[in-house]
Amino acid sequence: MMRLDGTPGLSIAPRHPTLARMKLGLLLCAFGAATAVAQIENEFLKVERADGRFTITDKSTGRIVIADGELADAAHTEIVAPSRLPFVLFKRILREPGDYNRVPLLSATVAVPGPLSTIGTGGLLAPEKNPGSYAWLAVANPPTRNGIVAAWLTHDRGSGVVFSPVTNGQVRVAAQVDYGRLRVKPGGAVETETFALGYFADARLGLEAYADAVARHYHVKLPPPPAGFCTWYTEKHSKACDETNLMVLARYAAKELKPFGFEFIQIDDHWQAGISKNGPKREFLRANPNGPYPNGMKATADNLKSLGLTPGLWFMPFAGTYYDPFFAPHQDWFYKGADGKPFEVRWGGTCLDMSVPGAREYLRTLVRRLAHEWGYKLFKMDGLWTGTGTRLMYVNNGYKWDEMGEAAPADPDKTQIECYRDGLKLIREVAGPDLFLLGCCVSQNMRSFGGAFGLLDAMRIGPDTGAGHIGAPHASRNYFLNGRVWWNDPDCVSVRAKTPLDQARVNASFTAITGNLFYNSDWIPDLPAERLDILKRCIPAHGLSARPVDYFENDPARIWHLSTPHRDLVAFFNWGKTPANIVCPLEKLGLRTDAEYVAFDFWKNQFLPTLRGELSATLPPGSCRVLTLRPVAEHPQLISTSRHITQGLLEVLEETWDAAARTLRGRSRVVANDPYELRVVVPVGERSWRAVRAECGISLDTPTGHSTETVPTLTQDGPNIRLAFTNAVGGEVKWQIKFEPGPVTTAATGGEETPSLKN
Repeated sequence: MMRLDGTPGLSIAPRHPTLARMKLGLLLCAFGAATAVAQIENEFLKVERADGRFTITDKSTGRIVIADGELADAAHTEIVAPSRLPFVLFKRILREPGDYNRVPLLSATVAVPGPLSTIGTGGLLAPEKNPGSYAWLAVANPPTRNGIVAAWLTHDRGSGVVFSPVTNGQVRVAAQVDYGRLRVKPGGAVETETFALGYFADARLGLEAYADAVARHYHVKLPPPPAGFCTWYTEKHSKACDETNLMVLARYAAKELKPFGFEFIQIDDHWQAGISKNGPKREFLRANPNGPYPNGMKATADNLKSLGLTPGLWFMPFAGTYYDPFFAPHQDWFYKGADGKPFEVRWGGTCLDMSVPGAREYLRTLVRRLAHEWGYKLFKMDGLWTGTGTRLMYVNNGYKWDEMGEAAPADPDKTQIECYRDGLKLIREVAGPDLFLLGCCVSQNMRSFGGAFGLLDAMRIGPDTGAGHIGAPHASRNYFLNGRVWWNDPDCVSVRAKTPLDQARVNASFTAITGNLFYNSDWIPDLPAERLDILKRCIPAHGLSARPVDYFENDPARIWHLSTPHRDLVAFFNWGKTPANIVCPLEKLGLRTDAEYVAFDFWKNQFLPTLRGELSATLPPGSCRVLTLRPVAEHPQLISTSRHITQGLLEVLEETWDAAARTLRGRSRVVANDPYELRVVVPVGERSWRAVRAECGISLDTPTGHSTETVPTLTQDGPNIRLAFTNAVGGEVKWQIKFEPGPVTTAATGGEETPSLKN
């Protein structure tokens, strides 16, 4: 490879598949050491470099968006501008022999007009108050959303961090990667991780593009997110529950919730054997013979599977207890501190070193037993940070120096992040491709965050919530990872009786609307019918990507938008302790401001007045509104259904207006014996439609035109129509409403809400 200035490049096999692919044809231009002026560009950005400094120009506007860029080691930094990727990529090549820890890469001024805010893993903060963010950082002007995304694309051997120092009144971004100990041998050379820098008219789209790039780089293929239950927080039989009472709950959940999409039951801490004076016991190869599962873990897994449920199990894959009799003969398995002793950390115990063959063989045996001998098909893997051999920093959001490197792997050619990733890869190799891997939790130490990219199905994205408020702050700021890199887990959804009804709906609605991993930890058999119904209306997950509207203004975001081909879903959340008036111009949703829209409020079960221009609602503390919107049409159209909070997104398979037959037809996948309602609207005025009759059933091809299995109820109040029925069989049901032309005035019964949602 020759650089732009004609000097020969280093002969290094690329560590990163992304860069390897770029060098095989996707790369438009690249340069390394540059003593003269050089320029590279792709479809999005142009980079100019001279004497170790660089600027980046947005090609769509011709404006410099990154200025006064400085490279920590200009002579050994490669810059590439890949085609079809809206970023410029940077990596440094370390050539001086020695051990590296905190390696700076670059710093540059953010040349975006207007006041700037930052959002990263530490939250939404003024640039000067941001301590640094792990893996990614966005710097943007909140009103316009114009901004830059600065993020580490890879985390193969190091832990990337991004800072936002303010110098002479100007916001800069600075990139650094921490290794603990990265060894460069004499005569050798090692590439750092790859850093991405890009400008976006809407920085949310930049973060989503970043997550997409990470997913492509690591070949992420996510399974559908399951819904289920965790034993940890339950009012009765909490922690691990027990083999008798767990089956009481499981049988009830299988009967009441499984038809709605409930899939798994996960047993948490306190099932296992061992001794510990510091956090959980850690002998995971066997159940505590005097504990809650005296007949062993396989028996319970088999019992759960007999109900059609997936058994899940909690454990700590990278943690042991050096003084436990099981681990005592294997002191070589552990990371060693500077004193040569096994590296012990608060709550996590003794950190297992995945560069040691014996430790790897132990993990292989453990995963084989849990997955294949006992039959658990979902792992909740806690204390993941122990695989990095670092300290507990709980609650870790923004950057905190954790003395990374004080414990080093036994293999001097391995870094701590590399060992962590090796351990996760081993788990997947032994468990197989179909076992669902849930990590827990990044807030213990954020070294476990980027290092897990591409290796998990889901990740607990924040700390324990204690069965209180859902973990919205962490799920909100990291929303773009969800469904791309992994499924975000905001912790368990609580809807129990002692939780205020509004808060229960907030917990469930946020998790469902955002498409995060949804699982409950209440004692389900004791849930009042109204609370149980909340769970039914929020599972399964829709598997799509919802977007926060006010992402650069509120943390967590209060307005969420999910756009589909047939309708738009908008959710308002009041996270505060006082009433909140939330206003959202339709243009912020990407909707037409000159069009009129019809709307329906899911939890209030109300049609709303026709609106134009903006949505506005006053919400009580700890409450939410979940609305569907459709543009006003000249013919009848479906606006909402009762099955799921997404109001038709999951179960409506077809909706068609047959103008010649004056019939609205459709197909829905319904749950047996679950009352189902379709909400339809017609225009107000002289030229409108009156519902005449409705038909529904498994088949509409019988001589009478409908199945006798399902008797519908049809009502019309002004422009608002409800078709309700209950099907005893479940599955796909056809339905149709026949209309006749006629004038329609506004609703007469108060079915519409007077405007807390206004025009």
